[in-house]
This record gives sequence, C-alpha cells and structure tokens, in this order.
Amino acid sequence: MSHFTYGRVDGEADCTVGFYLTHAFSMMAFIAALEPLRIANRLSGQHLYSWRIVSQDGLPVTPTNGSMQVPADYSLDNSPDFKVLFVAGPFDPLPYKNVQLFKWLNRLGRRDVIIGGIDTGSHILARSGLLRGKRCTIHWENMQGFVNEFPELQASHEIYEYDNNRLTCAGGTAAMDMMLYFIEKQQGFELAASISDVLIHPTIRHGDHPQRMSVEARTGVRHAGLLDCIELMEANLEQPLSPSELSGMINVSKRQLERLFRRHLNTTPARYYLTLRLNEAKRLLEQSSMPIIDVAIACGFNSAGHFSYRYRSFFGFSPRKARVRAASSYQIAS
Repeated sequence: MSHFTYGRVDGEADCTVGFYLTHAFSMMAFIAALEPLRIANRLSGQHLYSWRIVSQDGLPVTPTNGSMQVPADYSLDNSPDFKVLFVAGPFDPLPYKNVQLFKWLNRLGRRDVIIGGIDTGSHILARSGLLRGKRCTIHWENMQGFVNEFPELQASHEIYEYDNNRLTCAGGTAAMDMMLYFIEKQQGFELAASISDVLIHPTIRHGDHPQRMSVEARTGVRHAGLLDCIELMEANLEQPLSPSELSGMINVSKRQLERLFRRHLNTTPARYYLTLRLNEAKRLLEQSSMPIIDVAIACGFNSAGHFSYRYRSFFGFSPRKARVRAASSYQIAS
C-alpha cells in the first residue's frame, strides 16, 4: 500500500486543522478538504495552516478505495485539543458505533471549537450530540437513513451548512466548497477565489447549491414535457401516479406519453417509473436501517411479497440479500 504525507507543513502555523479519519472514509472528500489549505499557504506566502491526522489507534487509515493508506499523527488517546477539527466518516455510517470517539468529540464540542463533518462525518457528529439545534447536511444517498435516525435535526439537501461553529458537507467536491468558504471567513474572498482558480474550480458554490444534477443533465432529455413527467415521478415514489394522472398533469395523451418515452428513453413510462422506485429501494436498503417492509412502502409497493418479487426480477437477488451484501461490503472496506 502507498503512504502519503500530502505536503504537510511542519511547525507552528496560524491555524492547525485536525482531521479525524475513520476506516473506509472517502479519499475524494478528504483531499478536496485538505488541498485548499495547502494552496492557501503557497499563494499567501505565509504559514496560515498546518494539518494533523488523527485515527482511533494512531495507525494508518485505509479509505474506501483500499489501495493506499493515510498515516496518522495521533491516536484518540494522545491527540491535542484542536481549535478546528473535521471528521471524515465511513462509507456506511449506520453500524458505526465508537463510544470513545463520541465522548472525545462531545468534550471538544463543549469548548469554542469549530467542528466539521465531511460526507458521512455528519452522522458521527449527530451521534455525538453536536448537531442539536444546528442546520446540517449529508450526502443525498445517506439522507433518508440520517433523517430516520435523527428526525429532530434540521437536515437540508444543500452542499454544505455552517451554523455556529458546526460545518457539515455532502462529501465529494462539496468538501472543497466548504473549505473555501472556511478560508474566506478567515482570510478573505480574494485568497479563497485564487485557491479556487488554481484548483480549476471556476465557481465557488454557495451552500444552497443543489447536491444533485438537474433531471436534464442526468438523463440527457431536452423535451420539456418529458422532463416535467420525470420530475413528477421522482417526487412521487411512495404513492406512484397513474399513467392517466401523469399524462394529464403534463397536458398530453397517454399515447403521446408512451411515444415520448419510447423516442427519448427507449422504454415505457411504467418501466421507467418502476426502475426509479427500485433504484431508490436499493439505496434505502444500503444506506438506511429501515425495515424492509418500510422500504417497500416508501417506494410504492403495498406488500413485502410484491416488492421482493419485483426487486429480485430486476436486480437478480432479494431485498434481504441486498442488505446482507451491503453489510458485507462495509466489513470488507473497513
């Protein structure tokens, strides 16, 4: 396995940023958060930031790609009290229960510490009690499981949230936008914009930027009526709309609707709708702890038997097997 130091600056800096990495963290999101700090030092010609890595036992940490390790500077037992700390969460946060980490974060949270969650790090901050009364966000794939476990929290679908010393982001490149915002708050817009330029990141996205691509970008469809129909389908998975309702809502006949789907997507409205519902079920099985019958209902299936039949026909294995596979892949990754 490869080992990297990521151009770390040694010695005292104006601000030392801590990163706690769980096993099976997202390397993409971690690098997206780290690189702006390094570039801030280079462009400013000053020692603005240094960074240190913390792991549970002080040993190197393996991300989800499994092909490299990130060396740690500290374990939880000997870590200093950072003024700024980001937690990069695991691929599957649902089974993650680290009481020692939760207590450590809770202790830091009682002080004047900026604490952030990268990707599923939001799950860890929530379990540590650090997001009570705070706006927060998490990757859209993990949102349903997050809301199910923490219904009292103010969870949004924005790419990042900053609320009273609590930063959370959706992961991926959203970690870059979050860190650019953090740098802007400390050093000013000019430096943040220059860092973004170096990163070939033409626009620093605001927190309220949507996480997901538009339906048009995701499907390649340009027909306005068909786009409206797909948006209606995506917004009504739990109680699917009938073909008559869909065609009426976009002002076309059922036959015209069939032709539109055939011409632009080479499928039928019914098949496309079913695919949306089953893919959402797959996400819920993998990213939430919802009982299988609740997943079925959330995706518009009235019985577990019908859901299981449709799921097995589409994916080649049962919903129960899908959940076992997801748990197994998490164990391998971690």
